[in-house]
Amino acid sequence: MYWQKIKKFLATRWGFFTLLTLLFWAKTLAVYYLDFNLGVSGIYQHLVLWVNPLGTTLLLLSIGLYIRRTFPAYLAMILIYLANSALLLFNVIYYREFTDFMTINVIFGYSSVSNGLSTSSSALLTPKDIIFAVDLLLILGLILTKTIKFDKRPIPKLSALAMTSFALFFMTFNLTLGEISRPQLLGRTFDRAYLVKYLGLDFFTVYDGLKTAKTNQARNEANSADLNKVINFAQEHYAKPNEQMFGVAKGKNVIVIHLESFQQFLINYKLNDQEVTPFLNSLYNSKQTYSFANFFNQVGQGKTSDAENMLETSTYGLPQGSLFSTLGSENTFQAAPAILNQEAGYTSAVFHGNVGSFWNRNDVYKNMGYQYFFDASYYDTSAERLSEYGLKDKYLFHDSVKYLEQLQQPFYTKFITVTNHFPYTLDSADADFPAANTGEASVDNYFVTAHYLDQAIETFFNYLKKSGLYDNSVIILYGDHYGISDSRNLKLASLLGKSASTWSDFDNTQMQRVPFMIHIPGQENGGVQTIWGGN
Repeated sequence: MYWQKIKKFLATRWGFFTLLTLLFWAKTLAVYYLDFNLGVSGIYQHLVLWVNPLGTTLLLLSIGLYIRRTFPAYLAMILIYLANSALLLFNVIYYREFTDFMTINVIFGYSSVSNGLSTSSSALLTPKDIIFAVDLLLILGLILTKTIKFDKRPIPKLSALAMTSFALFFMTFNLTLGEISRPQLLGRTFDRAYLVKYLGLDFFTVYDGLKTAKTNQARNEANSADLNKVINFAQEHYAKPNEQMFGVAKGKNVIVIHLESFQQFLINYKLNDQEVTPFLNSLYNSKQTYSFANFFNQVGQGKTSDAENMLETSTYGLPQGSLFSTLGSENTFQAAPAILNQEAGYTSAVFHGNVGSFWNRNDVYKNMGYQYFFDASYYDTSAERLSEYGLKDKYLFHDSVKYLEQLQQPFYTKFITVTNHFPYTLDSADADFPAANTGEASVDNYFVTAHYLDQAIETFFNYLKKSGLYDNSVIILYGDHYGISDSRNLKLASLLGKSASTWSDFDNTQMQRVPFMIHIPGQENGGVQTIWGGN
């Protein structure tokens, strides 16, 4: 009896609308609890979490109720459902790697990074993602068995308007619940997780879009006089250089080695009594190196590109999206390569075994004053020489030598490594370090690719010494951002002598430390510095 009533209801447009609403609501809640760490506590916050997907889902699907023709009406609701499901899935994948949600700038800036990506996104998929297919198979099955029939009767406009009005009322109700728990939720929220927890992913995406548009408008209305505030602030907070250290490397070549996804805990770390990065350890502990033990990455959604920007310009990235992708083509940067060329006649070059369009580097490097950019087009990129994000590190250093030797000294150069990048895969022929055994492949293999990077750097240092460049150079090594995201730290806990059950936010924060080393051959006053800093 009840099934017959349900079948009869599903054979109406209202029934199809209700089915899609309930399925998306259930799928969203499953993602909230299984994939996102939203910090939900107490009955009230759980209640708000259960409520927040409904308003926006009803509002979006109600668009299909206004369409009178049968097939277009059903098609519109299905396409809206698929688009919203895709947004949910993309956020799940993004969150697993970056522990964050996709903003509008990230979504529209995808073209600047897509050419450098291959299969890393698919590596983030897990068996539980079957929930993104089960509902679609269910809908398809109900249509094929004619349980869902295309109702030719259009929804009256007043009824469609009533549903839209109810959806807006429900969203307002949801916002009120959120404001009760966290006053001024939209006005002073600094954490995107709060918006998703209280208002839902769709609401966050729309809100972020409006906020981004407002920011862009404010930027367009800015004028040169606004720069005076920045200049005055910089002058008021000027920090004098250390007189004993200032100028000790004057006139020397500068070689920057960008350690991809390399975290501080790897330094001096032993896995099964074997050093993961023995060469980097020797540099870190050397008196010829100024090493920093409490150096934190401060990147935003631009990740690697944000780290590069801070290194070159001493300025932060954007609160949303990548500065390289969003503003890099339009701005001239006061950056290290340009300044060194203008002040001391330095030649500058970047070596990177990925496509030049990745993170919009083709444009940004020109605007930073780099004279040469050796991207993937300058290297042999046969399949066996490539890792997930470009040329393997050993090949990068080896093949860059012929270009490095042609640069006029003094030079400022940067080598961007890529092999130690998620999902940390490496051919067995290149891997000679045992993986960990946590059950999480990306954590286990992290030590393998880090060891490979260590070997690549040691080989490059040997070349510098044999070529005579070593004694006349300053070598800077820095980690750009974390390699193991917060969502996978619990798998790592036991390897660090900690318990997953007592792992805390403080532990997550400590995992944001990255190495920073300034190696100056001939200096003997270096050592490990405990001062706090960041990049």
